[in-house]
Formats: sequence, C-alpha cells, structure tokens
Amino acid sequence: MKLIILTIVAFVTLLLTSTLQAHTFYKWVDEKGTVNYTDDYNTIPPVHRGQVEIEWVHEEGPTPPIQKMTPQKREEIRKDTWGQGETYWRGKVRPWKEFLKTAEANYEKAHEKFMGKAMEFSRSRFGAWSKTQYKLNIIELDRLKGEMIKYADQIAEAREAMEKISKEAKEEKTNPDWLK
Repeated sequence: MKLIILTIVAFVTLLLTSTLQAHTFYKWVDEKGTVNYTDDYNTIPPVHRGQVEIEWVHEEGPTPPIQKMTPQKREEIRKDTWGQGETYWRGKVRPWKEFLKTAEANYEKAHEKFMGKAMEFSRSRFGAWSKTQYKLNIIELDRLKGEMIKYADQIAEAREAMEKISKEAKEEKTNPDWLK
C-alpha cells in the first residue's frame, strides 16, 4: 500500500512539475486574403503589422531559454501621394536655390558698384569733368542699373519658382523639411 501511495505521489509530482513550453506565432491576412503564419515578427511586412494576431501553441517538454523579442526598427521610406521621395523634392528645389544664391550675390556686387559710382558722381563738382566724362559716367550708371534690374528679375524668378514648388509639394502632402 505504501508503495502504491508513494508511486501515486511521485507520479502526481512528476505531472505537476512538468513544464509547458509555449511557442509564439503571428497570424495576419495579406491583400489576397491568404492567412499567413510566422514565428519571427520581423518577417511580417510593415503594412500588415497593425493587424497581427498573436497565437501561442503549448507543448510539453523542457523550458527553452527565455529570449527577448525586440522587433527591428526599419526606417520607413516616406513618400508623397504620387510616390516621390525626399530625393526627388530636394533635387527639384536645389537648382533654384543655387540660382537664387548666385543672383543675390551678383545683385549685391552690381549694387555696390552702382553706389560707388553714384557717390563718385555726386562728389564731383559741376565743371570738373568734361561733357564726355560726364556722359560716360551716366552711361556707366545706366549699365550698372541695368545689371541690377537683370539680377533682381532673376531673384524674383527663382523665388517664384521655389514658391510654385512649395505649393506643389504642399498639395502632394510632402514633408516640408525636404524643401529646406
């Protein structure tokens, strides 16, 4: 009798101490309606990760070592409504930025020359220059003024083009940082 009780106690103890092992599986349905399963979260396509169902399958056996599951962060490639990314938009605005920068620099140079010549002209006394010198200085001032107008027009053109690109980007729901 003692042997039977001892056997039953040993059996119950063995039964209670046996561990259950759980395996985690992830289930999702793709665009075609196919049900998919995997045991690796990182293999799930990012578009389907929001609809994943977690399922556990229990098996008897030794407990495996605990592994911490951390999904790998994958950098999401952002695009606008037409599928254009940051490279497209930066490439579209870059030439206009460079054109604007050059036009502004050229305008500043022409403006400095114009102001220098105008100061020289204003300091001269009437009669100190011959009529020819006087006319040549006026022609030079007109030429510099023409240069300034040309560069001002280029600046306006570049700003207008960049504004147009900015509006287009806003309509396409583009990240505004891409245009900076």
